Amino acid sequence: MSTETGLQGFQRRHLRALANPLNALVQVGDSGATEAVIRAIDAALRDHELIKVRMHQPEDKHGLAEALAERSGAELCGVVGHTVILFRRNPERPRIRIPER
Repeated sequence: MSTETGLQGFQRRHLRALANPLNALVQVGDSGATEAVIRAIDAALRDHELIKVRMHQPEDKHGLAEALAERSGAELCGVVGHTVILFRRNPERPRIRIPER
């Protein structure tokens, strides 16, 4: 499914396309990646596998996006504006099929 470093480019593209109609489930405020935000992201990923996270005017949006992905154990699929797309497969009930080549 993926390389040692995570998802391949075409897989990220597929997930970004699936995320297009989704609304952001988690909002990150001025405090950044707090424990409460990470818990909310963890719960949303457990329930949905693919989520959008909205950041409120971050100083370094790519750095914050990488921190959110790392701390939640998710794959960073992309950053569009101030919105981060994260994916983490549910080990018990996987819902999203990742394309293979």
